[in-house]
Amino acid sequence: MGESLTWLYICVVAFMVGGLIVASERWHGRLTGDSDLSKPQASHSRPTPRVGGLAVVAGSLAGLLVLGPSNMTLTWLWPVLFLAAMPVFVAGLVEDITKDVGSLKRLLAAFLSASIAWWLLGGVSRVGVSWADWVLGFWPISLLFTMIAVGGCTHALNIIDGMNGLAGMIATLMALSLALVALQVQDIPIFLIAASLASATLGFLVWNFPFGRVFLGDGGAYFLGFMLAELAVQLVVRNPSVSPFYALAVLFYPVFETMFSIWRRRFKRGVPVDQPDALHLHQLVFRRLVRSTFSRDSGGALPAFCNAMTSPYLWVLALIGLVPATIWWDNTWALCASMLAFSLVYIWLYSRLVSWRRPSWLLLPSVRRRIDRD
Repeated sequence: MGESLTWLYICVVAFMVGGLIVASERWHGRLTGDSDLSKPQASHSRPTPRVGGLAVVAGSLAGLLVLGPSNMTLTWLWPVLFLAAMPVFVAGLVEDITKDVGSLKRLLAAFLSASIAWWLLGGVSRVGVSWADWVLGFWPISLLFTMIAVGGCTHALNIIDGMNGLAGMIATLMALSLALVALQVQDIPIFLIAASLASATLGFLVWNFPFGRVFLGDGGAYFLGFMLAELAVQLVVRNPSVSPFYALAVLFYPVFETMFSIWRRRFKRGVPVDQPDALHLHQLVFRRLVRSTFSRDSGGALPAFCNAMTSPYLWVLALIGLVPATIWWDNTWALCASMLAFSLVYIWLYSRLVSWRRPSWLLLPSVRRRIDRD
């Protein structure tokens, strides 16, 4: 009962901070609002505050204050993670407010956060391959690999932050997976931190899904991305029974989305890899499975919740990899199979949508009925 109330307190704190952001929008909206509705990746119809990450951070800090005194390991582990997360969180938050921190600077901030965590907590030292584990025994190699792995995963979560409830719920599902695995190996500090992150993110999601009153923003996406990536690394470092491939499997959706986007832009379209576009999978799902329902049925006027109806498609897609990873966290072959299954489904769905060959069974009911009549 006591622990249940703790998760509720964390959720309520995040909810209240999110509510304050929404209620005070008229005073700060000029600075915090996402008002550029013409950019390729934009899918909202009104300026919206981008500083929802403050709600997640506030809820997580509340968890630290409530849970920390009862667990000595947590008392030092959580503050260290927060300290390491600050460079990338601040860089993202400044971008949310000034719109003037480029993607390269934010990526460098993610590398800095990963370096701090490596120095204070240790980093990737094994990947389950003998010769690679030997190479990672040299600290410069371990540092470089940790920077790229954690920094890249941190940046990757921001890539999928494009629809109401998408990045927030994906982060919640990943945090719950980490918490469940940590509980199975009796790593209570990791369990408590991951569960608190999930609770804080759920408190934020009340304002973000379905109507998008506040966005996670770069600050929130980078904070969650870093914390999840670092928790995955620490879970493997602290528990030899957890396969190193679990750390990749639990974060695989945003990582695969990022790698696929780099390949698509560089080799298929011949444009810079950091050039924004509207060809991410969640954007194709929005335009070709969701928006078409309302653009035809209501004369082009889209309901406020239309954006959010995209996210459940991607929640289910993410679970294709997350569920097996959470069950077989100690089985390398099963983890590889889960990532392969996710990749195949992703590529199949993307190829169908990008060529307008959308599967009829994925269409919303009103569109499916109209097609059947035709």
